[in-house]
Amino acid sequence: MEYWYTDERSGARYPGDPRRWRGDDGAPLTVPPLAGLAPGDVDAGVRSLWRYRAALPGDLRPVSLGEGCTPLVPRAWDGDEIGFKLEWFSPTGSFKDRGSSVMISALAGAGVRELLEDSSGNGGSSVAAYSAAAGIAATVLAPEGTSPAKVLQTRAYGAAVELVPGTRDDTAAEAVRRSARTTYASHNWHPFFLQGTKTLAYELWEDLGFRAPDAVVTVAGAGSIVLGCDLGFGELLAAGSIAKRPRLLVAQPRNCSPLDAAFHGRQPPPFAPTVAEGTAIRRPVRLPEVVAAIRRSGGDTAAITEDAIAAAARRLASLGLYAEPTSATAAAAIDVFRARGAIRPGETTVVVLTGSGLKAADKLRELIG
Repeated sequence: MEYWYTDERSGARYPGDPRRWRGDDGAPLTVPPLAGLAPGDVDAGVRSLWRYRAALPGDLRPVSLGEGCTPLVPRAWDGDEIGFKLEWFSPTGSFKDRGSSVMISALAGAGVRELLEDSSGNGGSSVAAYSAAAGIAATVLAPEGTSPAKVLQTRAYGAAVELVPGTRDDTAAEAVRRSARTTYASHNWHPFFLQGTKTLAYELWEDLGFRAPDAVVTVAGAGSIVLGCDLGFGELLAAGSIAKRPRLLVAQPRNCSPLDAAFHGRQPPPFAPTVAEGTAIRRPVRLPEVVAAIRRSGGDTAAITEDAIAAAARRLASLGLYAEPTSATAAAAIDVFRARGAIRPGETTVVVLTGSGLKAADKLRELIG
């Protein structure tokens, strides 16, 4: 499928080269919306996100580990039935595998044999796994406070891991500096990563009998799930395969909540460490685009306290759902959004649980005891 890149801020267009990760002026790029699918376009014989290959750009040779096709499990939550999408059933234990599979497929097809990624954990281990599957040498930069379990997993796949002093943003800045010498496969910057995360929208559509949920609740750091859902559900809407977009309801820890602050038009509170380490991004690359996507859906955002995140992690575990604290942030927001009327009785609400509790054993030991 022919494609190109667009800079949504300036309107500039670029040829669809997988090795390009940003515009000439430093702005993030996207693949413009493609033709959405009808139910008959899903390749039901493929047990991975590549069943939606007809919705992906380019002539890609899949680098796949069986990502996608994750369970949607109903659970009662204060009298309402909520569908929990268990993205930790992905091969490396997080939703990031959707983006990594598509992004690494594009890079491998372009002849890339060495790449650089920066991550607070899940993105790095995911890119490392798919790089290994593709025979690509990966270097992953991670903040020095990254979960040891995530660092170990990344190294196990054969990636070189370098821990960077300072914040998550310091790690990203170091990766951008090095990108002049090595292909930068950033899960926050690369347009093809969002093409992978948009398959979550297609999968929820199929899970629910080829209809959209009324609301999707997710946690956000850089916002790739938000943007992926915006792309995927937008394509389905344009194709006439759904009647309306679901409301995108986005949770962040109060200690690092720049998207929530931007959405509500206020200054973010002072940054502080958060147990939801996967969200600790003070300056999201695509912040205006994420805010626009939430508004386009009629959605909302919420900033969640550390105590509420901990309580949600314990509550999920009591339901048999062992989620890392970053994931639990989304569950903690259910009550907030319900009180505001954004989650409504009788509607279909899905909460995306992005990563396994096995990723953050040390933090969960503190929260659960």
